[in-house]
Amino acid sequence: MSRYRKIFNGILANIFLVVLLSTSFQSFAQDGQALFKANCASCHKVDKDFTGPALKGWSTRVPAGDWIYKWIANSASLKETDAYAKEISAKWNNVVMTAFGSQLKKEDIDAILKYVDDWAPPVAPVGAPVEKTDDSLLFGILTLVLALIAFILLQVNSNLRKLSDEKEGVLRTEPVPFYRNKSYLMVGILVLFSVGGFYTINGAIGMGRQQNYQPEQPIYYSHQVHAGTNQISCLYCHGGAQDSKQASIPSVNTCMNCHKAIDKYEGPDVLVRENGKAVDGTAEIQKLYSYAGWNTNTKSYNPDNNNDGIPDGARPIEWVKIHNLPDHVYFNHSQHVKVGKQACQTCHGNIQQMPEVYQFSDLSMGWCINCHRETKVDFYNKEAGSGNKYYSIYEKFHNDLKNHKMDSVTVENIGGTECQKCHY
Repeated sequence: MSRYRKIFNGILANIFLVVLLSTSFQSFAQDGQALFKANCASCHKVDKDFTGPALKGWSTRVPAGDWIYKWIANSASLKETDAYAKEISAKWNNVVMTAFGSQLKKEDIDAILKYVDDWAPPVAPVGAPVEKTDDSLLFGILTLVLALIAFILLQVNSNLRKLSDEKEGVLRTEPVPFYRNKSYLMVGILVLFSVGGFYTINGAIGMGRQQNYQPEQPIYYSHQVHAGTNQISCLYCHGGAQDSKQASIPSVNTCMNCHKAIDKYEGPDVLVRENGKAVDGTAEIQKLYSYAGWNTNTKSYNPDNNNDGIPDGARPIEWVKIHNLPDHVYFNHSQHVKVGKQACQTCHGNIQQMPEVYQFSDLSMGWCINCHRETKVDFYNKEAGSGNKYYSIYEKFHNDLKNHKMDSVTVENIGGTECQKCHY
C-alpha cells in the first residue's frame, strides 16, 4: 500500500509542477495571424494586392499538392523549373520573394494559410467602442486554484492513509509536515527559480526596447488617411529616406503645401484614437495653422513683425519620437531604401493602415540580423547587365551563381552580419 501511495504522490507532484511551469501571462504558441504579421504582412495583404498578390483565395489559383510549400520555401529555385512559378513571378515584375524554407515549418505555413482562408473583413463597431479585455489574469488565478486543490488532495490522501493505518493497528512514523517535506520544498524552489529566471531574462532582453510604443502626438496625424486613403507617397514627407541617413520629420511648410487649400476634414475614414475617443479632423487642421502662423481669415501667413524670418506666432511642431535606435548603432535609410530597395513596411509595418503610428517591430539586433540573413540583394547580372553594379566586384558569387552552387546572394553573404557594419 505504501508503494501506491508514493506513486500517487509522485503523480500529483509532477502535475503540480507541470501546471505551474506551463503557465505564463503570455502565450508562447504563435497562431496564424501572428505568423502572417511577422512574415507576410510587409509584402502581402489578405484581401487585395500589395507588393505581392492578395492571399485570400490562394488555393484556387495555385497548382494542387505541395506546390505552395515549395513556393514559400524557395520561390527563386521553383521558378527555374515550374511554368506557373515563372508566370506568377513575371506578373509581379520578377520581385524575388523571401525564401522561408529554414524559417517556417509546414505546420506554420498551414496556420498562415488557415488564417488567410478564415479571414473576414472587420465590421465597423456600432455605438461606443468595446474595451478590449485581457483574460491572462483570470487564467493565472484559475491555475493557482487548481494548484491549491492539488495540494489539498495530497494532504487529504495523507490524512486518510493515517486514519486507515490507525484503524488497522499499523504503527507508522508521524508524517513529515508539508513545510518540511523535501519533495515539496524542491518543487517550490524549482518553480520559483524557473518563473523568476524567465521574467528576469525577459526583462533584461527587452530593456531599452519599445515595441508597440504609441505616444499621443501634438496633432492627430493619420497615416491611414494620408498614405492609405489619399495614396500620398512616404517620400513626399520623408524625402530623406532615399537620399540620406535620416528619414527626417517633415517641416510645417510641407504640411501647408496641401493644407493651404484643405482646411476641413471630409474624408471617408472615421477618425478615432486608440482609446476609442473620436477625433475632430477639422480641429486638428486648425492646430496645424496655429503652428504654421497661418491666418484662416486672410488665407495668408501672419506678418513677420519681429524680422526673425518666420510668421508671428509660428513655431515647430514638437512631435514625439517613436522609433529610436541606441547611439552605438549606425543605420542608414538611403542604404536600405535606395540600394536595398526595401519598402517602408519592412521595418515600420503597414504604416498606411495606422491611424496613429506605433512601433511595429522591436528593432533588436537579432531582428536586424535575421533580416540580413534572409534578404536577397539586387545582385549584378553580368549577362543581362542588370542589378546593382557595385556588386560586380564579387567574382566568386558570380561564378557560384553561374555554376548553380547558389540560387541567390543575401545581405549576409556580402558581409551584412559583420559587427563593424553597424557598430563602428
